[in-house]
Amino acid sequence: MKRRLTRLAAAFVLIWPPLAGAQEDQAHPDSPMEHEGHSEAMSHSAPENEPPAAEPGESTEASFPDSPPEQNQETMPPMDHTGHKMPPMPADQAEASHSSPGTERPEHGSAAMQGGSPPPDARDPAAYAEGYGFGPLPPPEMADVEYFNALLVDRLESLSTGSTTFMTYDFQYWWGKTFDRALVRAEGDIDDGTFQHARTELLWAHAADPNWDTHLGIRYDKGFGPDRGWLALGVQGMAPYWVYVEATAYVGEEGRTAFRLETEYDVLLTQKLVLQPRTEANFYGKKDPARALGHGLSDLSIGLRLRYEVWRELAPYIGIEWAGRFGDTADYLRNAGNRTDEIRAVAGVQFWY
Repeated sequence: MKRRLTRLAAAFVLIWPPLAGAQEDQAHPDSPMEHEGHSEAMSHSAPENEPPAAEPGESTEASFPDSPPEQNQETMPPMDHTGHKMPPMPADQAEASHSSPGTERPEHGSAAMQGGSPPPDARDPAAYAEGYGFGPLPPPEMADVEYFNALLVDRLESLSTGSTTFMTYDFQYWWGKTFDRALVRAEGDIDDGTFQHARTELLWAHAADPNWDTHLGIRYDKGFGPDRGWLALGVQGMAPYWVYVEATAYVGEEGRTAFRLETEYDVLLTQKLVLQPRTEANFYGKKDPARALGHGLSDLSIGLRLRYEVWRELAPYIGIEWAGRFGDTADYLRNAGNRTDEIRAVAGVQFWY
């Protein structure tokens, strides 16, 4: 035991002088810290309550008894902040940081930065994997390039006014792709086997957005009076609150103009029972006595139809409708001894495939 104490005392005598010298150098640095921007030297006098600095030969553990023994200042060299010199920046980064906003940045590897030209070995994004084709097999077709078709018979009905009964048809058929289609619309009355006021349209339909199609094409009228041809321009789709709208303007021969508006709305009473309000109005820019049509609002019909969807593709219905003529069109009917307005009972079927 005495030998161990003697060895420990000898080791302490050997390491103490260097430790005391390092503490003296840290307590008294060679040059004071300079602060740029201050005209007067800063005073670093210690506050009255702060303990005095350790003198050479005194232990720092006595001045700071709470300091942990492992934080030995001998292992922490003094920090020099006089220069604040940053390490040199690499040449390529310095060139990129000082380049003007309009200059191109250097390439990283074989690919340029975003906005630059692709490398010569870049793969064509429109080509199949590794340039291999399908050989004798036909390539796959995406949904937006495939052709579709559909037939919607919105009204095929019998109308009765008490004294007369006639048939009405209203359907449309389209064929084409997702965004562009050929559309055929037809509507008219059949009385005693003859067409009355039959309207047929051949249109090119283009999807302007998910809810609306734009139409461009021709219209042909036949029935009472001479036949008429028109250029057609309009829209068809779903307005807010799921109101179906057809609005089409027409330009014909001899400066004739017309406008047609149709609206429908489905009220789901149950999952299969649907009540549908419907309106249709026709306007003309000038008189056409040969067809008994006046200018302005010519005719208006408002109806309610209650249908039962046996399947989604087949739905019989019944309803009631009011129809009236206005302006010069009403005068033509009065002069012929006909009524200008009437209430009709409706029974028909709606289907599509």
